[in-house]
Amino acid sequence: MTSSPDYSKPDPRHTGVASAGLIAAHTAIAFSEPGLVPPERGAREDAQHEAMASGATRAEGAGDRAIAEEPDRFRTCFERDLDRIKHSKPFRRLAGKCQVFVAPDNDHLRNRLTHAIEVAQVAVSIARPLGLNVALTEAAALGHDCGHGPAGHASEDALSPFVPGGYHHAVYGADVVLEHLNLCNETVDAIRNHSWNRPAPMTPEGEVVAWADRIAYVCHDFEDAVSAGIVGPGDLPQSVTEIVGKDRRTQLAGFITGMIDASAAAGAIGCDETTADALAAFRAFNYDRIYLRPDARDQAANVIDLLQQLTEWLIHHPASIGDGMAAGTSIEDITAGAVRYVSGMTDRFALAMAVEHLGWAQDKLPRGV
Repeated sequence: MTSSPDYSKPDPRHTGVASAGLIAAHTAIAFSEPGLVPPERGAREDAQHEAMASGATRAEGAGDRAIAEEPDRFRTCFERDLDRIKHSKPFRRLAGKCQVFVAPDNDHLRNRLTHAIEVAQVAVSIARPLGLNVALTEAAALGHDCGHGPAGHASEDALSPFVPGGYHHAVYGADVVLEHLNLCNETVDAIRNHSWNRPAPMTPEGEVVAWADRIAYVCHDFEDAVSAGIVGPGDLPQSVTEIVGKDRRTQLAGFITGMIDASAAAGAIGCDETTADALAAFRAFNYDRIYLRPDARDQAANVIDLLQQLTEWLIHHPASIGDGMAAGTSIEDITAGAVRYVSGMTDRFALAMAVEHLGWAQDKLPRGV
């Protein structure tokens, strides 16, 4: 019987000198002649610029940021943005925020984090062959939904009465939730304007993210709804399946390839009419059969009521606003802090607070499908 390793003792493989001055984790594996000079940021920028399409967004130095910074030695400004988003608390919290189904018991259903990862995969798959800035594209895609509150889009309706001009997850995410990361202006703009009801992004990479978001969610939300038993795998209309197929893998390939071919031919980001019509029909089906079905409408109303009550309670109990978000004593500052706190909550945390502070019964909580 093999014994478990004793992690309390040093591993001798990690303490030996593999070659002059080098400590190896396992065995030193040569990848070049000794004395390699790693290309620094400026050289990497030049190489990237040479390989990019003429209208792609170029990384320059530390980037155009609200607060000036020194450039990184090796990473471009958009690579730094990508790293900051990946390590940020708002990005991690997306794991506890639903995509469609609130705090589901089924662990196989998507959440906002898995959605963001899938959007990034679709966006990068489009941006790379078109010669666009891949780091900017991936950063914006991973950060695009960091402004979502618990329980998905219902939280926008719930929090809008407390925010001057209303609560829009794209705007709130770019201008409030991710403000502390001091991201480049192009990254912030792509996040702020990824929704189709917002102004056009300033970069082609931002436009790619807008399309990738829609492509990813129509495909994976349908797959999740099939898994949850809400629709059947054969329910999609022929106007969709004849163009992009019946399963998610084939559908994503069809939409991505259609976008690459059409954008390359036109020299601008977009999709051919046939594929765009299939995407629109797919989205319309999802709205009719998944997002706006009676059970979903009832759940959304329940969510809105819960989150509004919770926000009101926090406004009247500002000492309970966590993470130091109640900066100031004016009603405006307290309200802003309450909104910021609620918007950052995971589904389960918000539901638990409703039980603890509002007296909601467990069996009345919005949950699952």
